[in-house]
Amino acid sequence: MSPAFPLLAPAQASEFAQLGLRNICREYPHLLQHVLNGPEDVRAPRALHPAFYGSYDWHSCVHQHCMLARLARLFPQLPERAEIDRVLHAHLTAENLAVETAYFRSPGRGFFERPYGWAWLLKLAEELFHYDPKLAQNLAPLVAVMREGLLTYLNSLTHPVRHGVHNNTAFAVKLTIDYTRAADDQELKLFCTSRMAYWFGHDANYSAQWEPSGEDFLSPALTEAEVMASVLPPENFSRWLGRFLPNLHTGEPVRLFTPVRVSNPNDPKIAHLIGLNLNRAWCWRRIALALPESDPRQNRAREAARRHLEAAIPLLSTEDFNRAHWLASFAVYALTE
Repeated sequence: MSPAFPLLAPAQASEFAQLGLRNICREYPHLLQHVLNGPEDVRAPRALHPAFYGSYDWHSCVHQHCMLARLARLFPQLPERAEIDRVLHAHLTAENLAVETAYFRSPGRGFFERPYGWAWLLKLAEELFHYDPKLAQNLAPLVAVMREGLLTYLNSLTHPVRHGVHNNTAFAVKLTIDYTRAADDQELKLFCTSRMAYWFGHDANYSAQWEPSGEDFLSPALTEAEVMASVLPPENFSRWLGRFLPNLHTGEPVRLFTPVRVSNPNDPKIAHLIGLNLNRAWCWRRIALALPESDPRQNRAREAARRHLEAAIPLLSTEDFNRAHWLASFAVYALTE
């Protein structure tokens, strides 16, 4: 058996917590995607989004909050724990979240952050169930908007979005399913499971010829495999994986096993590939966990996970905000999920 997959160390957790705290309280620079219904809508990020105004954009701010709640839960003695508690309780008030909820219900904003930001919001709700149920209660009205929107959107979506950036359907559904299990939301869970079976259940002989694309931060193939591992019983998943990636036991397709080279980590779009290596790491890890010890594909998946993680971690940055505003949460997810 290969050595154990690396885990998040307390010192790393502390560094990520410090970074996350700086990020979610930093309003500028800010990439604002905002529909103006009139001149009165010309407002600063913090006025529009009093809970999620930092970390450069709305979705990054949401998953930085998610990261901080997870770090506080997993490392109760973290030196930053008191500050995490203070900031999360200041941001995630019922009043702030009522403003966030009203924003999504305003004309022309029903598509804002769909589905990536919606899914991360549900993942945050999952973390808050364990971290602080009172904050989860504050988040509930916004969760209801996301839940309603996802049921409508996924039901209307004729084909899944398979590319490796924000709109990827499998990634959004995976985070949603994680939420449904924590919330015991059987209706949404069964709906998502049925959509995954409908869209991906018959996929076979996946070609990785076009992976990765130049600005991906998600692997279309492995993200699909990860969500199928979460919805199928182990024996069914093993058979499905054998059809989808039939040569996995021999280390093919090589493209999926080989960490992606990042030519310029300071370029904000090329730096997406750092996130791709982190995403591949947690997908390979989840695939390995879904396979039996006797399956030769398990060690292949573990080794691939480790290599991708080792390629990504040295490229994380606390100084370059293009990387710092989002990658830490992907690293924590890869090391702890």
